[in-house]
Amino acid sequence: MPTKTLQIPTADGRADAFAAFPDGDGRHPGVLLYMDAIGLRPVLREMARELSAHGYYVLVPNLYYRHGPAPVVELPEYIGEEARPGLFARLMPLVEAHTTERALRDADAYLDFLTAQPQVGAGPVGVIGYCMGAVLALRTAAAHPDRVAAVAGFHPSPLVTDAPDSPHRLAPRLTARVHIGLAENDMSAEAIGELDRTLDAAGVRHTTEVHPGTVHGFTMADTAAFDPSALQRHWDRLLPLLRHALADG
Repeated sequence: MPTKTLQIPTADGRADAFAAFPDGDGRHPGVLLYMDAIGLRPVLREMARELSAHGYYVLVPNLYYRHGPAPVVELPEYIGEEARPGLFARLMPLVEAHTTERALRDADAYLDFLTAQPQVGAGPVGVIGYCMGAVLALRTAAAHPDRVAAVAGFHPSPLVTDAPDSPHRLAPRLTARVHIGLAENDMSAEAIGELDRTLDAAGVRHTTEVHPGTVHGFTMADTAAFDPSALQRHWDRLLPLLRHALADG
């Protein structure tokens, strides 16, 4: 699959990004892929390549671009349990600086850039995310209901909180189809029930699924959380969602 390293103009600067897309001269549905908290790195580039092989133009921005190009902090090739405390001590200031206001401002720029690419078709796009990226995917879809037809989030950061801007409270603004794939420790049964009830009440076409025997981060092959069978199940859920939602609009 062809790939590119790009610079996305934003209101606050330029975000470095990775793109993967099918070979040839055709136009394809666009997918915005939001990284997990660890950041843009080889495992996410490989996932973008795999998704592009199914006929999508996949854009993966470095959400931490305000602090420098990816990788913003030095990352080991493999993130074992012993490496996590020190790594996340360095990452958390970046996560906390990526406020909802900044995320929504960036989402405008990312969608404008994605849909302007000559390889991207004129229809709606999909937005997918991992960890904190799942929250951003929902926020992006709620802010742009006319542009986003599919949302998928895997091992998400909290989606049901007491905050006024809790992600689940965005349900009435969603028009996209939604799939949420959870690790066993991501959300309580009560929180999952609240999420489902809120989405149902808003008329959102959605599915939620707990991947048995998994821990947070199960899709990421460069971490100790990785679960190969859960990663495959993630593809088994993601690909039909994108195919049906982006074909139907």
